[in-house]
Amino acid sequence: MKNKQLQKSRRNFIRNSAVTAAGFFIVPRHVLGRGFIAPSDKLNIAGIGVGGKGSSDLMEFAKSPKVNIVALCDVDDRQAKGSVKQFSKATYYKDFREMLEKEKNNIDACSISTPDNTHAVATLAAMQLGKHVYTQKPLTHDIYEARILTQAAKKYKVVTQMGNQGGSGDGVRRTKELIDAGLIGDVTKVDCWTNRPVWPQGIPTPTGKFDTPAELNWDLWIGPAKMIDFNPAYLPFNWRGWWAFGTGALGDMACHIMDPVFRCLPIDYPSDVEASVATMWKEMWNDTQNTDACPASSIIHLTYPKNKGKGTIKVSWYDGGLLPQRPDELLPDEKMGNWDGGVLFTGTKGKLMADCYGANPRLLPTIKMKEKLPAPTIARVPEGHYVQWVNACIAGYGKGVTSSPFEFAGPFTESILIGNLAIRSFLMKNPNLKGWDDKYLGRKKLLWDAKNMKITNFDEANQFVKREYRDGWNLTL
Repeated sequence: MKNKQLQKSRRNFIRNSAVTAAGFFIVPRHVLGRGFIAPSDKLNIAGIGVGGKGSSDLMEFAKSPKVNIVALCDVDDRQAKGSVKQFSKATYYKDFREMLEKEKNNIDACSISTPDNTHAVATLAAMQLGKHVYTQKPLTHDIYEARILTQAAKKYKVVTQMGNQGGSGDGVRRTKELIDAGLIGDVTKVDCWTNRPVWPQGIPTPTGKFDTPAELNWDLWIGPAKMIDFNPAYLPFNWRGWWAFGTGALGDMACHIMDPVFRCLPIDYPSDVEASVATMWKEMWNDTQNTDACPASSIIHLTYPKNKGKGTIKVSWYDGGLLPQRPDELLPDEKMGNWDGGVLFTGTKGKLMADCYGANPRLLPTIKMKEKLPAPTIARVPEGHYVQWVNACIAGYGKGVTSSPFEFAGPFTESILIGNLAIRSFLMKNPNLKGWDDKYLGRKKLLWDAKNMKITNFDEANQFVKREYRDGWNLTL
């Protein structure tokens, strides 16, 4: 058989061959009986990062009768234990690169649920082999990586989905229907907030010497980041609060909470951003703020030019217990959003509020929800975010539909991570300035050139657009 044929995907090879190399015939579905799904119509998925959220992701995929979980990969055997037991027939690996090489003819798609630090490298490696990808939010650790994955999705023609499940929810669709109907007029301002972090942030960098557990490959866990000594303080969840591995409260929750903003409004990239963070007076005076850690709380303000007309929309983010002012239209005992957070749209004719994931959108005052409202016009996703991706993968690139393809999720992630660029610039010290009130550069408004991915008025901030990978790691299309 020609090499060109051998390089085809497993499914296309089977569909285009009357007989497999083993000599058995592919039996048509109608011969096998109603309700039976032929093996050639199933999606073989490999999991990269299969503990914690990765485990629950695989369980969601496995709910579909069209899915086989055929390979698992995790750098920590302790975290992978549950998935290994649940999917006992799947082959287990520690290095995703080894897994992709050995299983490339057996898998169709990959689910990536590693720490933010390795999202991009694992996702791109799978895409380059022609594998469909489902990558947890935020899509990437930094802005440059998001731009690369957006380009990669187009280049390698694979089905993509970011793991912001609310993007397939009824709430964001209803929000758009209400806004498009003109019920709150032209949106001029949006406030977003979350209760995160619920893990340590704004604390001193962990110290001490510890033996690396035998079950953990620390080098692979570190991935593209600068090598540091193993410390149990980072695992299995608290990595989110450290810039080397996570993206803080904004990276964790903005892809859920801000999704309706990008899905409903005529915006792409901000033109400017500014941030402030919670900093102790002692730290400001002594210049001891820890720049390794994400801050305990922050406020971010972004300005978005409208992409379909004149004017701008102001979008503000609050985390760590900080909240925007309660709207006057909200009754004293009515909740702002829900426990996880919320979003408030302010328009020229009224206001609309929704919970985290864009759930439960309601006009303010809420008594307006008893009035006659426009009928639904946007198709819903009754199968949910996970199965939607599965079905799209089986249909094939250009035929199936996903709610958060990288065409949407990449620019969305870039726009979110610009907020972290502003936070990290705020925390940066300037040795050329004297006096406590000038130590923090967050007093600047940073001007953003989206096309070139560059801050134009403070070059020092651009180091956070694209981090430097350590030797042995790269992100090349």
